[in-house]
Amino acid sequence: MFKNFSSGAAAVMCAAALSYSTSAAAQESKSGPLARQLTQLLDASKLESIAAPDPAGGGFVAALYVPGAQLLVVSGKFQTPDIGIYRLEKKEYRELYMDLMGGSVAGSRLVASDVSGDGFAAKPKRDVPPDSWERDSKTHVFEGSRKAKLSDALYDKAYSDADTEYARILGLLLTHAKLKGVS
Repeated sequence: MFKNFSSGAAAVMCAAALSYSTSAAAQESKSGPLARQLTQLLDASKLESIAAPDPAGGGFVAALYVPGAQLLVVSGKFQTPDIGIYRLEKKEYRELYMDLMGGSVAGSRLVASDVSGDGFAAKPKRDVPPDSWERDSKTHVFEGSRKAKLSDALYDKAYSDADTEYARILGLLLTHAKLKGVS
């Protein structure tokens, strides 16, 4: 009987450890280091916007930066990519951001609101508004699974997916900024 109890207890402990490690892993921000690097680059360059092509989707990404307060990022496609190419050539990054917000192809737009410009946090710090992510007209506000009215597993997946995509977009912006000599 003691042997069965030990096996059962071990199974419960393993399940709890796996659950904790999955949840903890989802909480580690992939976008954090990239967002901090981008905001430092923008601060040093005295820029409040940056944009880049997105070769994976044939679209564009752009960011508006409010120093010390927020990083707003959008990704999307245009019916014809000429407008994005033109804006990039002219370094009209703010205008490209606005074009993507208002004129991107339906279903192609992603919008990130990164409060503090330090990457997505699965749950906001005390007295700090939460980060948010919008895709296909569905918005995720990262303030914990309970407030989102989602199971921990669904919340962790939504956060992880958004954070991964946000990190990819930040990487594109950083690469473009470095190639264009922004520093």
